[in-house]
Amino acid sequence: MKNEDLLKRITFNPAIFGGKPIIRGMRIAVEHILGMLAAGSTVEELLEGYPFLEKEDIRVAVTYGAKMTREH
Repeated sequence: MKNEDLLKRITFNPAIFGGKPIIRGMRIAVEHILGMLAAGSTVEELLEGYPFLEKEDIRVAVTYGAKMTREH
């Protein structure tokens, strides 16, 4: 899956976390996933702890984070 297609999984909803980027309209913020990865959680641990997530959701969170750092 191309990065552009992956990034479609990132959505924004003013009613959820004040419009911060979230995964597929769900109540899980990109920053939460990135924070857990930064704290040492593995992809497998995230998928176990959040069974509604898909591997591509975690990949897109990292892709989005990288994209944001390049833009600033």
